[in-house]
Amino acid sequence: MIPAAILHRALAEPESMRNLSADAWNALIRVGRAERLLGTVAARAAAVWDALPQGARTCLAEERDLTRGDHLAARWEIDRAALALKNVGCPVILMKGSAYLHAGLPAAEGRRIGDLDILVPRAALPVVEAALIARGWMQAKENAYDDHYYRAWMHEIPPMVHTERGGVIDVHHTILPLTARLRPDADALIESRVAVADGLFVLGPAEMLLHSAAHVAYDGEFEGGNRNLWDIHCLATDFSRTPGFWDRLAETADRHQLRVPVSRALRLARRLYGTAVPEALAGRIDIVDRLALRKLYWRDRFGHQGAKLSDRLLYVRGHWLRMPPLMLARHLTRKAFTRKAQAQPV
Repeated sequence: MIPAAILHRALAEPESMRNLSADAWNALIRVGRAERLLGTVAARAAAVWDALPQGARTCLAEERDLTRGDHLAARWEIDRAALALKNVGCPVILMKGSAYLHAGLPAAEGRRIGDLDILVPRAALPVVEAALIARGWMQAKENAYDDHYYRAWMHEIPPMVHTERGGVIDVHHTILPLTARLRPDADALIESRVAVADGLFVLGPAEMLLHSAAHVAYDGEFEGGNRNLWDIHCLATDFSRTPGFWDRLAETADRHQLRVPVSRALRLARRLYGTAVPEALAGRIDIVDRLALRKLYWRDRFGHQGAKLSDRLLYVRGHWLRMPPLMLARHLTRKAFTRKAQAQPV
């Protein structure tokens, strides 16, 4: 079996882990670690734990401990951000892994969590940034061009890193770059918010899945796609238990001009993890799906990525979607010269 397929099946059908060979376990652990999904595999393996080989249990237990550490650190960063931003006078909305964790969603189970992502109204950015600086965060980008690029064209200000803890916070004001061809309604996203603990919010269910879909199927090159699509699977499976969710998702996707990315993400999640999706919303597979699937499946048994042509084509596509051609050419040329200059010996 293809190594990535072993990972997909282990996540979707934990019982399949009972019968894995030693070689299959090696592939699962290496690919799972490369895709940052091994902690989720460990969580999913709880139901069949006693049937697993001792070596596999040892590796999964270590990853489970790492994930617990991640969650403790993420909860502390959320707590510190909530304290820093409690008087900014605007809603502070958690996104991605931190949102899943703070809202107690199944998508957080076993998930490794990195940066803290928040969404605030664009008009509030100066106040929010000043409040974070006052509490020890500072800009992580020192290059003037990068700073201008983020502030003028992106959906977030430059990342901020805490001077003592090293935690990174990404402050968003919408979910796609301002240069992108599609323009989600940032005000409507913020209006969808649902209150959680500590005075913070998360996006509404349809909007949360919409953001995850935009992240995997439009905003990037399917880097980390196996994990992002597992998020989609978990969110869709959880939220679809509420009657009318699929209709609400379709309406929300249309409102934000994101029907194509949502359908693509759902198709790919169904292909990898068997996500139950209405056919009318999933749509038909296309050439981008095929390129994405080649990248998503193409890791060898050591976890190395091998779909270089698909990867390159998806990279070009990702940049093409994010900005107009002339701006893209200038940006890539500037970045290429910067990398060359940094590579020169001193």
